[in-house]
Amino acid sequence: MKQAQTLTDADIKRALAYCSVRRHKTRDRTIIQMSILAGLRAKELAALRVSDVYDEAGAVRDQFTIQAEQTKGAHARTVYVSHKLRRVLSTYYQLIRHRPEHEPLFRTQMHTAFSANTMCQLLLNIYKACGLPNATSHSGRRTFITRLAEKGINVRLLAELAGHRHISTTQRYIDVNPEQLARAVELV
Repeated sequence: MKQAQTLTDADIKRALAYCSVRRHKTRDRTIIQMSILAGLRAKELAALRVSDVYDEAGAVRDQFTIQAEQTKGAHARTVYVSHKLRRVLSTYYQLIRHRPEHEPLFRTQMHTAFSANTMCQLLLNIYKACGLPNATSHSGRRTFITRLAEKGINVRLLAELAGHRHISTTQRYIDVNPEQLARAVELV
């Protein structure tokens, strides 16, 4: 099975720029960024509720738990929110601040919850429309893991952040490219 494309900075800018001209631009930009900055799967993005990410006062939580039924492997995990993701989510809150806390964090244009499949389709459509035909709903997750690995984060920590039970699963996500190889040999 072919792996999802790891996104470059230029790819991410292209996808976010494309989202900016869409009808649901803030929602779509937030979905893309949550995928990349937190490594969330489409199923996890679709299952999030407002109260998962924001406290009663509307502040972005430092971390939140994805419940077992919201994940692929049926194991709950904690998602840590970076400063960059906190800014993204703070902007998004302005759009949804009147939404009840039990409501989906992301809603379709019909004001219903996304399913895992419709979230996958949304991501695929965005990537295809902006000229990234090899990107999939898993590209943000793969980019998240690869970028952290490039920064020297231990694979055990990566597995925990990704919600993988085995580091061998995490290792399959890490992309290797010629630039990384060239930098690596310079460390000798």
